[in-house]
Amino acid sequence: MSLEPSPSSSSSPSRWIRVPQRTRLGEPCLKTDPLECVDLLSRARVAFRAGRTIVEVFRLAQLEAVVRMLEEHECDFVDALGRDLHKPRFETVVSELILVKNEALHAINNLKKWMQPQHVERNLSTTLDECLVFSEPLGVVLIVGTWCNPVQTCLVPLVGAIAAGNCAVISPCECTAHTAELLHRLIPFYLDNECFHGIRSGTHVLPEVVELKFDHVFFTGNREEGSRIATAAARTLTPVTLVLGGKNPCYVDQHCDISTTAQRIAWARFHNAGQSLVAPDYILCHTDVQAQLLQALKCCLMQFYGSDPRESRSYGRMVNLEIFNRTRDLLWRSGKVAVGGQVIEAEKYIAPTILTDVAESDPIMHQDIFGPVIPVLTVNNIEEAIAFINKKEKPLCVYAYSTNSKVISRLMSETSSGSFCSNDSILQSLMVALPFGGVGSSGMGSYHGRQSFETFSHRKSCLLRGTRFECVTYLRYPPYEDHNLSLMTWANALSQRSQGWCQIL
Repeated sequence: MSLEPSPSSSSSPSRWIRVPQRTRLGEPCLKTDPLECVDLLSRARVAFRAGRTIVEVFRLAQLEAVVRMLEEHECDFVDALGRDLHKPRFETVVSELILVKNEALHAINNLKKWMQPQHVERNLSTTLDECLVFSEPLGVVLIVGTWCNPVQTCLVPLVGAIAAGNCAVISPCECTAHTAELLHRLIPFYLDNECFHGIRSGTHVLPEVVELKFDHVFFTGNREEGSRIATAAARTLTPVTLVLGGKNPCYVDQHCDISTTAQRIAWARFHNAGQSLVAPDYILCHTDVQAQLLQALKCCLMQFYGSDPRESRSYGRMVNLEIFNRTRDLLWRSGKVAVGGQVIEAEKYIAPTILTDVAESDPIMHQDIFGPVIPVLTVNNIEEAIAFINKKEKPLCVYAYSTNSKVISRLMSETSSGSFCSNDSILQSLMVALPFGGVGSSGMGSYHGRQSFETFSHRKSCLLRGTRFECVTYLRYPPYEDHNLSLMTWANALSQRSQGWCQIL
């Protein structure tokens, strides 16, 4: 049964229908209707204007509540992600819960320092003044997560928003319904009910939610959805951070540890059944080591998942039939299956698959792969690899495996990407100390650690002056005289040479 809002309550189209779903606890879970979104946004704005989020003690309490929520409900998150993605407990704890806790604890330990105004260098004309940069919260922000890592893509940005003193509305991805429902229940139980809210809305209506006018939108997902979000945000001049997917290349040099390389690539590509924005999307393998790499990858898959990955408790499933069908079609229409290739639609199961004889024109080389499939292409040298990467759009990540530091240096400096990692994969996107984000078509803005705080802050330039030195500053006032202009030009030239003066204005 569905209940459509009456025309008098909303002018929005019928896609805002309330759809009852059965949750893990057997309770009905309804999609958030537009009027409720407006109400939640209004409540958050009132709370923000009242200054509830400004003080350090409030921010610390909310961050500590996030940590407590993850610790007290670890089993619930494991259960929800198991239902949504068949995600092993190990992957849930390591790639979702620990990652968020690390971010929150890092923010707790550094918040006082982050909140302090940053003083900038003074010169002779501002010796008695204060020049500083003050980080102030933006207001009410919208955080949109994705189904690949539904907990971390909602809560890691939330940690930054809380640390910076904002109110937030969180929209988990509807594809991972059990995880979204769990977050929807836990957020109001642990966090301030006026400042932080969860909503349940489909991706097709998110642009309308964005148009309600937030102070910042943080979106993680694919390029198509990200483009719609950015377009909607532009209508209200709302700044956005976009972390988008892309074709992440992985170069394997002839000089590398093949065994270790294969293990790290196989782990990165096939964990979470390949559903990741940051996993290697294709391998550019030096011709001399292709056969060795393929054999090593086969051995890794046997070691990781056994002879039948379907029976492995360490291997996941596709999130839904749409993603399953899309990945299966890419697999069937591209290259030659060297390993894997088995699919079972009823279980949303796709075996870990390695493709060879892949042509650059094949469909799998033109679409993001959100599944356990990796094409292997060959190149004759590093120059070919760099040229191949650079003729495509800028990816979120570039990976390079080589024991030759010059090869690593060239890949890092002669390609452009959101991030770079040598001799491993994914880890650069998980580190608290490293800002992470896209460039070009793979996104804009970055987050993690201090950078998350900066993303959700406005760095306000402040000059605190007194009324002294009027005997000098009077030179800027009309009526303008050539003598005054000469003095100011001389002072400016002196500043350029000695850094002792600035423009006398």
